[in-house]
Amino acid sequence: MVDLSAGKASETQTRKADHIRICLEENVQFHNISNGFEEYRFTHSCLPELNLSEIDISTCFFGKKLNAPLLISSMTGGTEVAKTINYRLAEVAQHHKLAMGVGSQRVIIEKPEVADTFAVRAIAPDILLFANIGAVQLNYNYGLSQCLKVVEILEADALILHLNPLQECIQAEGDTNFKGLLDKISLLCSEMPVPVIAKEVGNGISAPMAQQLIAAGVSAIDVAGAGGTSWAMVESERAENSKQRLLGKTFGDWGIPTATCITSIREVAPTFPLIASGGLRNGLEVAKALALGADLAGLALPFLQAATESVDAIHERVDLLMAEISTVLFCTGNANLSALRDSNCLQPKN
Repeated sequence: MVDLSAGKASETQTRKADHIRICLEENVQFHNISNGFEEYRFTHSCLPELNLSEIDISTCFFGKKLNAPLLISSMTGGTEVAKTINYRLAEVAQHHKLAMGVGSQRVIIEKPEVADTFAVRAIAPDILLFANIGAVQLNYNYGLSQCLKVVEILEADALILHLNPLQECIQAEGDTNFKGLLDKISLLCSEMPVPVIAKEVGNGISAPMAQQLIAAGVSAIDVAGAGGTSWAMVESERAENSKQRLLGKTFGDWGIPTATCITSIREVAPTFPLIASGGLRNGLEVAKALALGADLAGLALPFLQAATESVDAIHERVDLLMAEISTVLFCTGNANLSALRDSNCLQPKN
């Protein structure tokens, strides 16, 4: 097990350590909103005419082949605990050829000596790897040079710009000037040598907002919808006063369910690269996300829980996820992910 206690650290490092501890120890999941996937059901095929051992769940994203349509979503970095977690996750990602994102790398800019907590490329030389920084930092003296730096340090294949206005509202130290960001994102996309991914952090991206981000030049969207970890609730647990605590609780169930994000964005952008994350907890939900139109499915908390235990625990979680996805394909009569998307075998319950 990983020791979650935090020693002396910077404000940003302390916040990151708090986030890990709270996600693992406190009830900060959405209470009244689900990810929306329970509203859909697969049509069972009693005679699939397939051999389970031949089911193919591999895919390609940004030109890299993945053995499964799974993204180990952005979680952490900047502390010794985070280093252990990232290294364990990277080892498993390399073994299974999965995609992986790291947590916000802003801490590297503030404190370069913690760069090694993110340095997973030596462990995972072949994986599809995403750097990560908050889009709002473009309004706080960050620009192309800082974004290039976090990509270079990580040797990343793409850069995630995470969008978290609600979380910033709840944080005592939150950065809340989001004015004019779309133009800055557009400029950054035109200058970056790697693809830029726009990602929410658990409150979802609407279809109209997706259209604006696509027009601005992002190369992919990670919807990160409501239904999983509520970062308003997480920040409520970190609150320094009653106002912050109550504000976080009031908005603990704010957001667009993940399934709704996928279906609405697919109506306006049928083929644009789309990642589904936000409350996915098993391979059945992953398969539903893919059938609704996502290209990859990102999970965070299930991998975080396993990573605090051991590398073997992560391997077991990945093996189970892959078996669950394969079982869905087999029992719906689909030999691969393309067939699943084209089969119309996922229907609303009502």
